[in-house]
Amino acid sequence: MEIKTTETDQELKEAYNVRNIVFVEEQKVPAELEIDDLEDESIHFVGYEDGGPVAASRLRFVDEYGKLERICVLKDYRGRSLGSNIIQEMEAVIKSKGYQKAKLNAQTRAVKFYESLGYRTVSGEFMDAGIPHVTMTKNL
Repeated sequence: MEIKTTETDQELKEAYNVRNIVFVEEQKVPAELEIDDLEDESIHFVGYEDGGPVAASRLRFVDEYGKLERICVLKDYRGRSLGSNIIQEMEAVIKSKGYQKAKLNAQTRAVKFYESLGYRTVSGEFMDAGIPHVTMTKNL
């Protein structure tokens, strides 16, 4: 998979489209919650395979953390380590900006996946967009 930080309106549109398919269509997150007022302060990533966008995420810097958000892979492309690859790219950007810690809010069904990448749960369960989550962190 080729992973890019979005530089053009078209690349950003492709990242939003992947997020819409996964979160709004598949997981039934309300569209007005998926795209929010934090988009402009985020670094957006889009992953391409088979000639099209298949993965997306965004990264923000909050306090001492690089905060990984909106990580998603299209259903037909899951199980191919694409999520791991995009997270590794995000972590590389975090380190390149001088940060040493990463943080994310994981859907509880994805906790084992994030644990396999070195993340540890640091919160109790909470609801976000009607989906149970926990906060996880990792020292880079």
